[in-house]
Amino acid sequence: MGLIGKIIGGPAAVSALGDAAKGLAEVFTPSATRRMELSAEAQMAALRQLGEEYGLPGTGWFDRAVNGLNRLPRPLLAFGTIGLFVYAMVDPARFAARMVGLNAVPEPLWWLLGAVVAFYFGARESYYFRGRTTVPNPNIPQPMAQDDNSALTEWRNAQS
Repeated sequence: MGLIGKIIGGPAAVSALGDAAKGLAEVFTPSATRRMELSAEAQMAALRQLGEEYGLPGTGWFDRAVNGLNRLPRPLLAFGTIGLFVYAMVDPARFAARMVGLNAVPEPLWWLLGAVVAFYFGARESYYFRGRTTVPNPNIPQPMAQDDNSALTEWRNAQS
């Protein structure tokens, strides 16, 4: 081993030689770790940009009006459906005529209506799902803080 140490030049030269070999290897095969780090940085930058975009909600009259309009479709659909039942009881002949008219609507138009309603309510549900905060349940034991584990603290002290 003494001869190799004299040829290479000691521990510092061995370390420099290893770094040079690593750099040369990364020229031909990119570092997977570095690629993952860059991917994570790009993702975090995109999330920061998205967070800044939605960070401050608008509070002007227009924003309040649009928020009010966004809250109308669900109650209108619910009360409208109940209203159809009432209308069928009050005037069955006119209700039947209206339903014959609905029967004339082509099937692709019903699919389009279904898609619009599904995307509308799906988007609203996902919006509220993303904004929901979870409250810890006191009946479920919470994980211990890192300093509360005496055995782990003792093991770490023994290692150093």
